[in-house]
Amino acid sequence: MDVVGVDDTMLDDIHDRDSALRLHQIIRERLTTREAEIIRLRYGLGGQRPHTQKEVADRLGISRSYVSRIEKKAISKLKLAF
Repeated sequence: MDVVGVDDTMLDDIHDRDSALRLHQIIRERLTTREAEIIRLRYGLGGQRPHTQKEVADRLGISRSYVSRIEKKAISKLKLAF
């Protein structure tokens, strides 16, 4: 009987999906509305393309440095929760 090797990524796919679901849950539960919006825009979550800090700042009407500070704080919160 011939055996054909197949690279089965099912477990990796399940892990990735579970991690993504957990990330979205943590974003909803732990971040403020503004922090969550900045993280979604910056990293392209929810099917969007990733935006630069300048693009996010222009969209929200705040400075790029303020976007940077909020993003840094939000990432710290996500690391602690994850």
